Amino acid sequence: MQIHQLGEGQPELAIVAGIHGDEPCGVRAVERILEEAPEVKRPVKFIIANEEALAAGERFLEEDLNRAFPGDPDGTHESRLAHDLAREVQGCTVLALHSTQSYAEPIVVIDTVDEIARSLAPRLPAEVLIETDEHTDGRLIEHAHTIEVECGLQGSEQAAENAYWLVQAFLSASNVLAAPTSDERLAAPERSEVRVFRLDGPIPKPPGREYEVVVPNFEKVGAGERFAVADGNALTANEPFYPVLLSADGYDDIFGYAATTAGSLD
Repeated sequence: MQIHQLGEGQPELAIVAGIHGDEPCGVRAVERILEEAPEVKRPVKFIIANEEALAAGERFLEEDLNRAFPGDPDGTHESRLAHDLAREVQGCTVLALHSTQSYAEPIVVIDTVDEIARSLAPRLPAEVLIETDEHTDGRLIEHAHTIEVECGLQGSEQAAENAYWLVQAFLSASNVLAAPTSDERLAAPERSEVRVFRLDGPIPKPPGREYEVVVPNFEKVGAGERFAVADGNALTANEPFYPVLLSADGYDDIFGYAATTAGSLD
């Protein structure tokens, strides 16, 4: 685990990248900002978490780090990392950088809409927020005042670019940096609200070899409507839902999640 800091003093903010070794976008964003070394008004900590998995190009070595919190100092590689990382971010407001195989645009993910989410989420260049509620076992997001962001499609140049501007926006909103003006995504006056979705639960995959998702994420699926195909067999909705992080290959045993709409944040 690499730990870097900009500014003097005890940080109350932390940026975490590289929780998954097959998601390099956050690492690239952190390295870019550290190389630029901007002047900061408040100290901030930057953490590159799972160096070994990143070097191997694998999601994890022994277990998923983002299912291993609070961790165990005598456990697996990732469990030990979870234990150490939880200590490093204790007392901090955290931005954790991820990517996905299901959606190209940035998504904010939180455990519960609290005062931190209400103050920071509308100032990030993302139009969608997912409230996970109880569907977060073992994830860093259970740490108080943690915001996860899905920066874009896994391995893409756009995800790395999005991650950089998400970090810039987070630091500006947290009074670490002066507000950047060189990217229109951070100053779009027409975006006045963030749509909020609350997870209801996972959508299981039946056994099969070939899968296809046939509906867009965050658009309502009606009862009886086809949403996916497994080995040529159509899967239809028993009741209306909003698909969240649905993809054919993103997860081994689920397509993604069903959600309800929960209004918006201004």
